[in-house]
Amino acid sequence: MIEVYSWATPNGHKVHIMLEECGLPYRVIPVDIGAGDQFTPEFLAISPNNKIPAIVDPDGPDGAPISLFESGAILLYLAAKTGRFMPEATAARYEVLQWLMFQMGSVGPMLGQAHHFRIYAPEKIEYAINRYTNEARRLYAVMDKRLGKSRYIGGPAYTIADIAIFPWLRSWKNQGIDWNDYPQLKGWFDEMAARPAVQRGVEVLASRRKPLVGDTARDVLFGNLQYQRH
Repeated sequence: MIEVYSWATPNGHKVHIMLEECGLPYRVIPVDIGAGDQFTPEFLAISPNNKIPAIVDPDGPDGAPISLFESGAILLYLAAKTGRFMPEATAARYEVLQWLMFQMGSVGPMLGQAHHFRIYAPEKIEYAINRYTNEARRLYAVMDKRLGKSRYIGGPAYTIADIAIFPWLRSWKNQGIDWNDYPQLKGWFDEMAARPAVQRGVEVLASRRKPLVGDTARDVLFGNLQYQRH
């Protein structure tokens, strides 16, 4: 059984959804990132960047155990393990991979910054709020245009590119988004949200997550503790 070290965040949801879609048995080990669980030696041994999610698969390649961190790498691993949600044809695979990298390099980091400066930052910095809100809107427009030409984000079939992107768009209100501006993307979003495996995936650990309040939690996630050497 795959062990999933995770929390109810967009990056955690990616892996929860993938496991639910594939029907693989898994056990969730909560990593409360507001309490600092990500800095324990046990977690750092499998996720040296102190970020969730990470997995341990006792039945890895050639039957040997394997541990992985970084959600994109985990999605690729699970796709290879199950033969699902990734095309076999070379050109189609690269089409999916470019959109997966788009999520990893743009959607996640930029929308994360939008969340931070719009919601969490102790100072409301107008330049930063405008910068990342505008970038969020630009990225939504890129995806909306893509879905005017393609059935799914990565091509004609549902793939790990869709699984990777969907959780980040669930917080569209926090990103300053008006869905009326992105009708193609909104249709895709609603379709994703209706999938039973997606619904199960986003509920994993959802009851454990609490609003980020207090100086201690802020210090753990955004302050000095984050920058100490562990």
